[in-house]
Amino acid sequence: MPSDSGATRSFWMEVSVPDFSPLAANSTTDVCIIGAGIAGLSTAYQLLLEGRKVLVLDDGPVGSGETGRTTSHLSNAFDDRYHRIESQHGEEVSFLVAHSHTAAIDRIETIARGEGIECDFRRVDGYLFSPPDAPQDELEKELNAARRAGLTGVTRIDAPPGSTQPLGPALLFPRQGQIHPLAYLGGLAQRIVALGGRIHCGTHVVEVEDGHPTRVKTQEGQVVSAAATVVATNTPINNRFVIHTKQAAYRTFVVALRVKKDSVPWAQWWDTLDPYHYVRIAGRLDDMHDLLIVGGEDHKTGQKDDAETRFERLAAWAHARFPALGQPLYRWSGQVMEPIDGLAFIGRNPGDDHVFIVTGDSGNGMTHGTIAGMLLTDLILDRENPWAKAYHPSRKSLKAAGEFAKENANVAARYKDWLTTGDVSNIREIAPGDGAVVRHHLHKIAVYRDPHGVAHAFDAACPHLGCIVEWNSIEKSWDCPCHGSRFDMQGRVINGPAAIGLSAAELPAEKADHRS
Repeated sequence: MPSDSGATRSFWMEVSVPDFSPLAANSTTDVCIIGAGIAGLSTAYQLLLEGRKVLVLDDGPVGSGETGRTTSHLSNAFDDRYHRIESQHGEEVSFLVAHSHTAAIDRIETIARGEGIECDFRRVDGYLFSPPDAPQDELEKELNAARRAGLTGVTRIDAPPGSTQPLGPALLFPRQGQIHPLAYLGGLAQRIVALGGRIHCGTHVVEVEDGHPTRVKTQEGQVVSAAATVVATNTPINNRFVIHTKQAAYRTFVVALRVKKDSVPWAQWWDTLDPYHYVRIAGRLDDMHDLLIVGGEDHKTGQKDDAETRFERLAAWAHARFPALGQPLYRWSGQVMEPIDGLAFIGRNPGDDHVFIVTGDSGNGMTHGTIAGMLLTDLILDRENPWAKAYHPSRKSLKAAGEFAKENANVAARYKDWLTTGDVSNIREIAPGDGAVVRHHLHKIAVYRDPHGVAHAFDAACPHLGCIVEWNSIEKSWDCPCHGSRFDMQGRVINGPAAIGLSAAELPAEKADHRS
C-alpha cells in the first residue's frame, strides 16, 4: 500500500487495505472522525456498535499515517513507567493507566477474533530488562509500582529468553499482545462499512469549528455537519497552542532483520536505556526464517538528519544480542508524540464542548488508540468513564513544570533559525532527490530538487507557528523542529499541527545559479 507519511516503507505496508473515494458533497452525520488510523477507526467502530452514524475522513489511504509505521506492540508495560506516573499523578491514576491498557489489548483480541480479522493477533510475554550500564534500581521501583497499579502477574526474572548474550535482569509482563497493524485496520475498515459507516480518503480537512452542530471544512470546499467531531490525526490540527505546549514530537527508527525460524521466541523486549530499544518477532518470512523488528534511537523531529547512522546503530545493537542475519530487509521511521507528564490526551479539546481529540501516544500508540475508541464513545454518549480522569486534555500537572519549561525552551531556541545562514549558499549544491533550506535576503526558502533536476521552492516557515523547517533526507520530507509538523517534498502537509502545506516561493532567476 502507498505511504502518506514518508519515503521509507515498513514491513506492514506489503499488505493492501480497502480504498475509499473522496468526499464529494456536503454531509451530515452524528459523528465526524478525522483520521483513519488506529484511533479514528477504533472510535468509529465503537460508535457504530452504539447505533450512531459515523463519517471518517482522511487525506491519505487507511492506515497510511503513523499506524503503518508502528512496531505494533500491544502492551500494558507502560512506556513512561508506572513508578513515574505514580509519582506525578498518584496511585489511582496509575491504576487507571494499567487497567485501560490491559482492557485495550483485550478489546483488540475480541474484535480481531469476533470479526474474523486475519491480522496475526497473538498473546506473548513481554520483558522489561535492565542492561548492565543502566541504573539497577529501575526494575525494583517499576515492579512495586506495577503491582500497586493492579498488575499482580508481573514478576522479576534473572534474564529474558531469546538473546545470544545475557540481557540483564528483567520484569516479565505476561499476556501482552501483537498484531499486523495494517491487516487489522483493513479488516476494521471493512466492518465499519458493513455496519453502515462511511469512510472517505483523499479528503483533506483544513478547519474544525465547535458548535451545535460542529462543522468540518475540507480543502475541496465540502462541509460536514456533525453533533460531535473527533480529531484523530496523531497530533491535533484544530488546536493551535494549548496541547502543543504540553507534548513534543519525536522521530523513532526501526530495522527488520532475518532470524532463523524459531531461533527467537514469540515475545517482546524493552530496555530501560534512554533512548531505549524495543524488539518483537513480526512473523514468518518464509519456511526457514522469521522477521525480527527492532526499534529505538529516537530524536526530536526536525532536529537531526542522521537516520543512516541510527539505522546502523540499531542493526549493530540487534546483531550483538539476537541471532539476526545479514543487513536489514526493511528500514523505516515513525513519529510519536511525547506528553510532558507521561499521559496521553484523550477527551474534549480544551475550550470546546463537542470536539474531541486523541494525541500524546508516546510508545503505546496501538493501545492508546484503542483506549480512545472506548473512552471517546462514552464521552460522546454522555456516559461516565473512570479513565477520563487520567487522560483529560485540559489537565495541568505542576510536577511536570520542569519538563514543560525544558521542552518549550527548546522550541523557543529554534526561532533563532531565522537568523542563520542557509544549509547551502547556492541551490546548485542541491543534488537531484535532495532538499535544503537557503537564505534569500530576509527569507528562508525550502528548495527540493526532483530526480529530473527541477528545483521546487517553498516558504520555509511552518504555517503552524512560523518555525523554519528542516530537510529529512531519509523520508524526503520537510520537518518542523518546533511542534512536529511535516510536509512532503512538494510542500503538502502530511502531519499536523499545521493544517495547510508550505506556500510556494520563487527564487529570482538571476540568483538561481549564483550565491544568494
